[in-house]
Amino acid sequence: MGELLSKKKDCISIVLAGEAGQGIQTVEYILTRVLKLSGYNIFSSKEFMSRIRGGTNSTEIRISSKRVLAFVDGIDILIPLSKGAVRHVKKRVSPNTIILGEKENFPKEYKGSEDNIIDIPFSQIASDVESRVYVNTVAVGLICGLFRVEPEILENFLKKHFLAKGENIIQKNIEAGKKGYEIGSDLVTSGKIDIKIEKNLKVANEILLNGAEAVALGAIGGGCNFVSFYPMSPSTSVAVFLAQHSQDFDIIVEQTEDEISAMNMAVGAWYAGARAMVTTSGGGFALMVEGLSLAGMLEMPVVIHLGQRPAPATGLPTRTEQADLLFTLHAGHGEFPRIILAPGSVADAFYLTQKAFNLADKYQIPVFVLTDQYLLDSHYNISSLATSDLHIKRHIVKTDKDYKRYKITLEGISPRGIPGLGEGLVVVDSDEHDEEGHITENFNVRTQMVNKRLKKLELMKREIVPPELVGSKYYKTLIVGWGSTYHVVKEAIGHLGRDDISFLHFKQVYPLHPDTSDYLKKAGTCVIIENNATSQFGTLIELCTGINIEKKILKYNGLPFSLEEVVENIKTL
Repeated sequence: MGELLSKKKDCISIVLAGEAGQGIQTVEYILTRVLKLSGYNIFSSKEFMSRIRGGTNSTEIRISSKRVLAFVDGIDILIPLSKGAVRHVKKRVSPNTIILGEKENFPKEYKGSEDNIIDIPFSQIASDVESRVYVNTVAVGLICGLFRVEPEILENFLKKHFLAKGENIIQKNIEAGKKGYEIGSDLVTSGKIDIKIEKNLKVANEILLNGAEAVALGAIGGGCNFVSFYPMSPSTSVAVFLAQHSQDFDIIVEQTEDEISAMNMAVGAWYAGARAMVTTSGGGFALMVEGLSLAGMLEMPVVIHLGQRPAPATGLPTRTEQADLLFTLHAGHGEFPRIILAPGSVADAFYLTQKAFNLADKYQIPVFVLTDQYLLDSHYNISSLATSDLHIKRHIVKTDKDYKRYKITLEGISPRGIPGLGEGLVVVDSDEHDEEGHITENFNVRTQMVNKRLKKLELMKREIVPPELVGSKYYKTLIVGWGSTYHVVKEAIGHLGRDDISFLHFKQVYPLHPDTSDYLKKAGTCVIIENNATSQFGTLIELCTGINIEKKILKYNGLPFSLEEVVENIKTL
């Protein structure tokens, strides 16, 4: 029934859509975990409106026999759980899309194939259990039945998930799940839906993470023991995860009265010897900029996680964009060095966040971990996160009586002491200062201090994370990207199957790797892909190399790039 679900298809895209507050994210949470436990590779990505009730939200789950790590437009199975759901995703619905839902949820103008619509009385089934509240669990069971998930895996997970709700709620959810499972299983055995995806039992033991959890775990791996934040989507989930595990890892998580306090607390925590991070988004970071300059003057380490979303002002607070790069690069009054890391995957988010703490500590500078809503909210399974090579490198000295906090050194890095460790006095001042940290207006000292701070830029270049070249080194066309575009462009390059097209992905966007010019000059054609309107990374590349990448693939409507549009854009260019 529908060739997209033929035996040859090894990846199925399921979209569930319903009203905000209807529990779509709960369905995603349960399904991704149950399907992985059953041996399927999973990728999920959500899109939701910035409201508590009303509107329409959706979640996409890709289920495959191989690793799938990118968002797609195409929908193989659609489960609409509200009247506005089909209309919300109608541009993604094709004649081959199978729609499982109550016909009353279909708009009158819907022109899809009647053969591909299967009426599933979700509300009635849930009401037979007890209440319409259980519609979501019926949908979970239905999908599990379609994919032949072992019934005991579903039942055990439902018991665990609803444990705090009490025995009656647990049993009602199990009953709803079983009724949905029977329907899904019948659709397969009757031949109405044909799904042939092989399971891999090794997947069951893999890790299922989203970007926010990976950033938080990376912070823990970096020795983070103090987090300050003011809630702002999409960055809040990082702080929430750390708060949930704060007692396990001796982390103080402080929700402050505003972002100004959050930044100043983090700077003060580093001064006291902690390893601190702030997590925020663009509008929140705008309030942190004065504190950022304070860190620059004090030569105080600080790690800043910035989850990007569309702006200016409130913009689209629950959507995604890559439009804060130049803001991050130029934020703060005056001149001081910084490092900007841009994870492209869940694994990158873990390793680069861990690395950020060591870099900040070593060079006594702000280090940014620049993510976005798409990366932070996307889940997928990975084989492991190797922790054996992770080392927390402290760069604190025990002070003596003659200690000088801002001692002029050959490489520009002064010995950093903390109060109480040694006999010296640790003096810091937001005004320009001499080697001991005392305020000064001596012009020669001012010049020496500026030079000392900027010297670190050359030293930092020894540790720049190199860009990754995906594809042949004998390319004619080079696609350039950064951050969360990694997986979608990588999968698109694989679909094109051309040896003359390669992808250069940057995980560190500043300072820029010195080999960047060589990669670009080697290409006959360069194309840059970014989730913003003005090609901000292209601007940075031209600033650093003098090379203008004229061909651009840009998207800035608040949604991530899909696999299909990247493939078509590359073909067109």
